[in-house]
Amino acid sequence: MRRFVAYGPAIVVLMTCAVALLAAPAIFARFAHVQTAADVRLARQVISDDDVLERIDRAVASIADSVRPSVVHITPPRSARGFSFGGASGAGWAFDEDGHIVTNAHVVRGAERFSVEFADGRVATASLVGADPYTDVAVIKVDISTPLIPMPRAGNVPPRQGERVFAFGSPFGFKFSMSEGIISGLGRAPQTASPFGGYTNFIQTDAAVNPGNSGGPLINVRAEVVGMNVAIATGADTAGSEASSGDSAGISFAIPVATVEPIVNQLIATGRVSRGFLGVSFAPFGIERLQTDTQFVRGLRVSDVVEDGPAQTAGLRAGDIITQILGQPVTDSEILSALIGGSPAGAVIPLTVYSSGDESIRDVSVTLGAMPDEVLAQRSAGSMMAQLGAIIGARRQRSDQTPPIITGVAPNSIADEAGLESGQTVTHVNNVPVETAQDVFVELIRHDALIGRSVTLGVSGPTEDDAAQDVTFRLVP
Repeated sequence: MRRFVAYGPAIVVLMTCAVALLAAPAIFARFAHVQTAADVRLARQVISDDDVLERIDRAVASIADSVRPSVVHITPPRSARGFSFGGASGAGWAFDEDGHIVTNAHVVRGAERFSVEFADGRVATASLVGADPYTDVAVIKVDISTPLIPMPRAGNVPPRQGERVFAFGSPFGFKFSMSEGIISGLGRAPQTASPFGGYTNFIQTDAAVNPGNSGGPLINVRAEVVGMNVAIATGADTAGSEASSGDSAGISFAIPVATVEPIVNQLIATGRVSRGFLGVSFAPFGIERLQTDTQFVRGLRVSDVVEDGPAQTAGLRAGDIITQILGQPVTDSEILSALIGGSPAGAVIPLTVYSSGDESIRDVSVTLGAMPDEVLAQRSAGSMMAQLGAIIGARRQRSDQTPPIITGVAPNSIADEAGLESGQTVTHVNNVPVETAQDVFVELIRHDALIGRSVTLGVSGPTEDDAAQDVTFRLVP
């Protein structure tokens, strides 16, 4: 039987399949485009129906509008050594209508008069009211006819981790800038961020802060000051340094407004700070942790109490553990020192104290005394010598022992350029006789050497044939 083979239908099927294969990508692409277009229209409709992001933008812009007129740009004066005090630039913020502006002490260190610029372009002259190097807070007063617009403070509302904040200032000279972040941590004590062994109880944020942000306000979502920019951690210096050097690495620090405000009030009232004194010393091992049958206790153990001092008068005893101060947990000795040192003499401070003897917790109210200059001298002597570039007193000699001999001078340091020499004995500070190294540091503090004012040391030696001489210097960069 003869077979007939027809190839036509097969060819038609094959061609159809080929066309389908060739056309399929275009068909699928067209379908994907239609689906994407539909998704875009839906997304745009959602954005149109819900203006939450627009409302957030309007709120943030309103914060900027409300803060910017109260922020000033401070161009620091030049030092005698050719460098700017405190870095390339700084910032400040209006404290009251009377012309008082708050900034960092390191921004204005070493000068008495400043030029400040407002956001509307006005430039005015300001003079120094007072500065506290231990908290890095300073007040200047601007000479201007119109009242300032003061910044509201959030002193009664403590900040919380996770809250949104905005940092204002002049980073790298870009005036009246604003950056956004959150509060990353509280009660931070970066080792090198505070000059002259000062007090730290900083707010940590991830808002971008760079040189020029120093002294600018840190603002919450209610447009209130929660802190003042003071320091940054960089890749090269994770311990924290003044926000006048280095670049932002996502970690910056601010002085809490609860610390700033009482210092500012004292500087405006008297030009100086009377610092609170508790009258206790702590065990060398820092924070102590105890687990009792009923509770977990964490705090600082008191190793000694000054006789007839504020703490002893309030009933504190050696061996007590301070667990809270002003309602804040004591997690670091620097936090307790900062809260005490940032409070004025005469302030009544609530403490929570654990007594290991009877395993009891009690609340104690302490009326702070005035911190002796000798205590401040002990705290800042090392930093003062590092800035000066000279060692005063033997390395193993107690600061209250005699005599105050200069035992070392670093080449090209402030001391070296002023003419101090190893082997000389310090006899006077600004014509005030001194007998010990501690006397020297106390008088340097009393004569405002820490805020850059000029001081004169009377020195003799190093040999008996050398005539006594006066050496003048300033502790500025």
